[in-house]
Amino acid sequence: MNKIKVMTVFGTRPEAIKMAPLVKKLESNNKFESIVCVTAQHREMLDMVLDLFNISPKYDLNIMRHGQTITDITNRVLKELEEVIGKEKPDVLLVHGDTTTTFAASLAAFYNKVPVGHVEAGLRSGNIYSPYPEEMNRRLTGTIASIHFAPTNGNKENLLNENISEDNIFITGNTVIDALLSVVNEDYKFNDEKINNVDFKNKKVILLTCHRRENWGKPMENIFRAIKRVVIDNENVEVIFPMHLNPKVRDCAKTIMGDMNRIHLIEPLDYEPFANLMNKVDLVLTDSGGIQEEAPSLGKPVLVLRTETERPEAVSAGTVKVIGINEKDIYEATNILLNNEEEYFAMAHAVNPYGDGKACDKIVDYLLKNFDEKLDNIK
Repeated sequence: MNKIKVMTVFGTRPEAIKMAPLVKKLESNNKFESIVCVTAQHREMLDMVLDLFNISPKYDLNIMRHGQTITDITNRVLKELEEVIGKEKPDVLLVHGDTTTTFAASLAAFYNKVPVGHVEAGLRSGNIYSPYPEEMNRRLTGTIASIHFAPTNGNKENLLNENISEDNIFITGNTVIDALLSVVNEDYKFNDEKINNVDFKNKKVILLTCHRRENWGKPMENIFRAIKRVVIDNENVEVIFPMHLNPKVRDCAKTIMGDMNRIHLIEPLDYEPFANLMNKVDLVLTDSGGIQEEAPSLGKPVLVLRTETERPEAVSAGTVKVIGINEKDIYEATNILLNNEEEYFAMAHAVNPYGDGKACDKIVDYLLKNFDEKLDNIK
């Protein structure tokens, strides 16, 4: 029986979260042979997501090394994935977003003349060094890809401006919404007692995430000092910060915020508890990209701890505000949302521009229609 052979390649926790519902859709359809290859650019955090969604990769390149550089990642993915592609000869290779795994896997596919489908295509910040190296990774992947699954109309316009044919661009919404809606449960109980002991009903609770390379050093110090001031000046506010594993982030957080009773420095969370925590808090401060898409789906305003975003649709929709990395600006913007009900309501009830949780269905439908020459013998 002929099947459409689809290889999905990813290596980090964010990629895994956003590709997991697509992998499950492919696995459940007998018209596809689904081949999952993980690079393990991240190891522990990736494995958490694989376990949650019950995904068993056929290939695990296990490239992560202590102190690895971007060049190291690129070289190892290129070399090891070439052998996998040569063995499997997929009809199409799917990558996601903007990681170094994404770019290197796309290049490996190109060298082997395998068409690339880019999930979450067309995001642009306009600055090749912010986020770094993600912005250039996504631009280079867009140049290689034959199929562009763009979450929004704005993403499509970005691709058209780069002379990508409109015939090869398909608006799907973002697969992260598919993943999010599959794991959020109003009755969810956390394993971490620090979280269970937070009074979500009577306190205003902020979820903080901060880890990007461009924020290491002075910008991160500004962020943490601003958060500390917010907590000192608002007795009804608590902050939960799942600390990234990187020592640069953890040391900075502990030095500046470690003495605050109402700032809870906790270990990184698996995706399911993190999504459910996001559902319980009042406000999210983050330098992450994906959270700008996820939190609005749950009615949570997002303040972005960066100077620009590759997700301007959320800003235009009113669900997200970019507040920069200046201590004073962060302090003031956070205080406004904590103390001005009208401002808070406007952001919390804005319409999320990233879709209805059906992105994976649209991607699968496209693959069925455009690789149907292999389906003659499938009933």
